Amino acid sequence: MKNLLTLRNARRASQVFFFSLFTFFCVVTDLRYLKGYPASLFLEMDPLVAVATAITTHTVYKGLLWSLVLIIPSLLLGRVFCNWMCPYGIAHHFIGWVFGKGRAEDKVRIESNRYKSIYQTKYIILIAMLVAAFFGSLQIGLLDPICLFHRSVTTAILPAINQVDPGSIYVRQYFHAGAWVIGGLLVFLIGMNAVIPRFFCRVLCPLGAFLGTMSKFALWRIDRNPDKCVDCDLCLKNCEGASDPHTQLRKSECFVCFNCIEDCPEDALSFKFMPELQREIAAPVVPARRAFLGTIIGAGFYAFGRGTGNADRNYDKKVIRPPGSVAEKDFLDRCIKCDQCIRACPTNVLQPALFESGIEGLWTPILNMKLGYCELNCTMCSQVCPTGAIQRITIEEKTGVGASAEKGPIRLGTAFYDHGRCLPWSMETPCVVCEEVCPTSPKAIYSREVTITKRDGNPITLRRPYVDPALCIGCGICEHECPVTDEAAIRVTAIGETRSRDRRLLMDGGDTSAVRELEKRTR
Repeated sequence: MKNLLTLRNARRASQVFFFSLFTFFCVVTDLRYLKGYPASLFLEMDPLVAVATAITTHTVYKGLLWSLVLIIPSLLLGRVFCNWMCPYGIAHHFIGWVFGKGRAEDKVRIESNRYKSIYQTKYIILIAMLVAAFFGSLQIGLLDPICLFHRSVTTAILPAINQVDPGSIYVRQYFHAGAWVIGGLLVFLIGMNAVIPRFFCRVLCPLGAFLGTMSKFALWRIDRNPDKCVDCDLCLKNCEGASDPHTQLRKSECFVCFNCIEDCPEDALSFKFMPELQREIAAPVVPARRAFLGTIIGAGFYAFGRGTGNADRNYDKKVIRPPGSVAEKDFLDRCIKCDQCIRACPTNVLQPALFESGIEGLWTPILNMKLGYCELNCTMCSQVCPTGAIQRITIEEKTGVGASAEKGPIRLGTAFYDHGRCLPWSMETPCVVCEEVCPTSPKAIYSREVTITKRDGNPITLRRPYVDPALCIGCGICEHECPVTDEAAIRVTAIGETRSRDRRLLMDGGDTSAVRELEKRTR
């Protein structure tokens, strides 16, 4: 009993430590606090992120080598990550215990923790996502627990805290488009714990399915001694994974929580090295053949249909990616929708996309100049991206100074005037806001003085603005600061962006050395 108490306390200590560490990293993913902290560590440790991005890009981003930290213990001990380290799983564990069936009578808890065929769903999801990745569509970020929790914290939890405590200095986070959808999904998944304990972990989690598949090879596992077992089923009372420890243990579902050993009144359960094989179901129970084949075919058709278009030619002009982003197709092959970059952005310009870049671009970061602008001397988004969708860049590389002077600055797009809405052009009203705020040197926005006769017959001298496309970097501060608030008189589109040769604006194409540099980094 003393050893069991030690294991239980060790597990609780581990849960508190890793959840606190995750929370700390979420808070410090901020211009004020980052200071070199490895804020993307949990994402880089995620083996499903590493495998899926390796499939879509045929490379492994160096930071994702941290995933070996999880793969090795999973091959030895099973799904130890799910109950000892996963912050999303820990949150579901706690919420389920408080508001779910964790406080119900023993009979109800035992029945709720029996294995059910619905738990095969997560393997269907995993197969679908890996097949889509094979055809070049990276979608694991939609339901991967680490990506999902990071996105929920960034777009829903921290903004909600700010609503409750607007003066909070530690969790400053802005409004985000579609936050109610992400927040609603979080509430739904947490609320389902009242129906099925650890609902997300047991039914939907693709990372859990991936780790469960690797758990087939685990050397240590829970073992039941049939000579001591009296079939009381009390081992199911607190079983986190619904792994059936009262009969043949389902290794792929066991969370290695040790609750069953603690609850067994006959001391019939133990954690042993390579026990007898006939006492376990080693491989995960795969879905029925039709469901299995249907999943593969459906995911393949979806991904193949996605790949028939040209991502560089068929694009929405509003899809402006963060500075340092790779070409659109490569970006979608790498972005896991974790929204770390959105959390790090100090001006709120980065927003989770809805369907501007298609279904596969859901929750990927785009710039919304109505809500913010790209700060000239900021590269925070590139510092926290875990997969290389946004390449790490320096201020010199972004602004095209110093050693990067020959390449020129990174351009996000180009600003265009709507003369029908511009005050000096159409309404005989003086305004030079866009020219004043333009951060480039020399300024990309300049004006020419013109004298006109007003409707009342009186002359007026105005300064009418123009954009020099050779100098515009598409930062969007002109659009953000434009006094025409409903729809700005100057708007930035993705045309002319550095990362794509196909979106060139000038006839000569400009200097493409920056494009070649970004392409070289992704190889």
